[in-house]
Amino acid sequence: MIRLEHVQKTYRTDRIETVALTDIDLDVEKGAFLSIMGPSGCGKSTLLNLMGLLDRPSEGTVRLDGEAVASWEDKRLARLRNQRIGFIFQSFHLIPDLQVVDNVEIPLLYRSSSAGERRRTALAAIERVGLGSRAHHFPSQLSGGQQQRVAVARAIVGRPDLLLADEPTGNLDSHMGDEIMDLLEELNQEHGTAVVMVTHDERLAGRTQRTVRLFDGRQVA
Repeated sequence: MIRLEHVQKTYRTDRIETVALTDIDLDVEKGAFLSIMGPSGCGKSTLLNLMGLLDRPSEGTVRLDGEAVASWEDKRLARLRNQRIGFIFQSFHLIPDLQVVDNVEIPLLYRSSSAGERRRTALAAIERVGLGSRAHHFPSQLSGGQQQRVAVARAIVGRPDLLLADEPTGNLDSHMGDEIMDLLEELNQEHGTAVVMVTHDERLAGRTQRTVRLFDGRQVA
């Protein structure tokens, strides 16, 4: 589905050049579950941004379904992100003034579905993560684990093929972290959603099919 071939990412300013990733080769097939590990600053989030089509490599090729995306216009990339890729962040990024159902519905606003269809789809996603009774609560009325479940519901509401999770359990205790991991495993195993998860937790990484390790921007395993 997503393949990176000899990818390098370099950030440049007037005075300094920083190489974030060097010669990355990585293939994420449909239904895969990968974890990405490495010390802070090794390029993990940069790698997710490239896989999520949020950024372009300085060198190398990113392919989606075998087709190189380098020449694709920003509008096409944005449409593909909305339709095929879901994002989960460590800090939830929920809008505090919106109820749970409205937060989850946000990705659907960029599609041509009716208001009623968007609402039904959002409620179904909320039910899937076990928060049906909280659909009309505000984020401040939820625990950290519940807020992350809302973030998962928002990420999957558009039925993406690929789910990118950047430290999804980083702000949670071990029990709540296990609940989120259980949910990601369910999405992967029962719905065939490919999942790529950045984590510092060896225990959680051990539950994935494969662990990719980075060090100083290089893939070492």
